[in-house]
Amino acid sequence: MQSESARMASAAEARFRIDAPNSKPRAIKVIALDRPSDRVVKQLAQARWNQASFFTAAAFAGAPKPDAAFSMTGWLSDVAGRTTDLVNEVNGADLVVMVATAGQNASAAAIIGEACSVKRVNTTGLIIAGPGSSDEALSKTLSQLRPWSLMLVIASAEDYVADMLTALRA
Repeated sequence: MQSESARMASAAEARFRIDAPNSKPRAIKVIALDRPSDRVVKQLAQARWNQASFFTAAAFAGAPKPDAAFSMTGWLSDVAGRTTDLVNEVNGADLVVMVATAGQNASAAAIIGEACSVKRVNTTGLIIAGPGSSDEALSKTLSQLRPWSLMLVIASAEDYVADMLTALRA
């Protein structure tokens, strides 16, 4: 009897093979939503990643003023400080990971999440909640991210964020 490996190497079975890589690398956009997570994201950007790009929305101004035209352009900054168009970044993404710190203002999640919803891009929220984080602080940040995250993870330490990005194939 022929082994499974030998049978799979036969010409008869070869016609069922797909001659393409298993999958293409994911294009992941990692966005810091507040000042403390901005520092974490900038540290992560120094590591070697497959297809991840790192941005900050910490200087995000929130909703436009009533008399201003609504525009999402230029609302993100890359780690070098250059502004970039949120919609273009979302267009080029398979996944957007929003990183926030418990107790901080994560209001940028609403506009980023809305852009991702329109473009049908999956979102993940990572909340860094260290040992000193109160339940109230965590709850405040959860309420801002929950409506806009298909997956929401609470990280007990900053190094967990890197582990999570590795698991997401960033």
